[in-house]
Amino acid sequence: MLKYQIIANEIEDNIYSNDLPQGTKLPTVENLASEYKVSKSTIVKAIESLVSKGIVYQLQGSGIFVRRRNRSGYIDLNITQGFTTSLKEFKITSKVLEFNLIRADEEISELIECNINDEIYLVKRLRYIDDEIMCYEEAYYKKSIVPYLTKEIAQGSIFEYLQTALNLNIGFSDRYLHLEKLDNNHANLLDLTPNDPAMIVLEQIYLSSGVCFNVSKLVYNYKNTQFFLQS
Repeated sequence: MLKYQIIANEIEDNIYSNDLPQGTKLPTVENLASEYKVSKSTIVKAIESLVSKGIVYQLQGSGIFVRRRNRSGYIDLNITQGFTTSLKEFKITSKVLEFNLIRADEEISELIECNINDEIYLVKRLRYIDDEIMCYEEAYYKKSIVPYLTKEIAQGSIFEYLQTALNLNIGFSDRYLHLEKLDNNHANLLDLTPNDPAMIVLEQIYLSSGVCFNVSKLVYNYKNTQFFLQS
């Protein structure tokens, strides 16, 4: 992680661990820079990151304030770093259904922005929240950017591994959402009934450099998922 990301995480943890209510004023940029022994520009980037996540808001000339905490159990669609960030109070687990190193076909190469036949990790998982099926995930990772990935790693948080072990700086994402009825295969995987409704999300995840490294299709279990979006 970059320094500003580490500081942003520490400020966020401080807000939640101290249960700071909405409207609590945080120290000034100058005071935070002194506290964390970094430049003001680093603090500004950390605060901008927290603003984009909906943790704090800024009032011109007045300061930085804590924003209302997200309702428990909602997946924050603003967050790029996976489920764990917005569902910290829940047990998030994974069951790996398939793990393979494949070659990108035309469709995948277009989505993940690579050449046809480039090596790609394919990971199919069921994701659980407190032991209830949350979604089916079909994810593709560029081997040129994620040089090492195993089935064992995929049983945990892949994004945590990418950021801590591989030091990848995850920047932003594009998400495309639509609703459809479940086919027999996805209904069986999610322990639902064919033609039940489902939220389908196609994600393209980029490094802070603007390079796409991951594309995922997620099929959500309507019984066990709720979504949250701030503006």
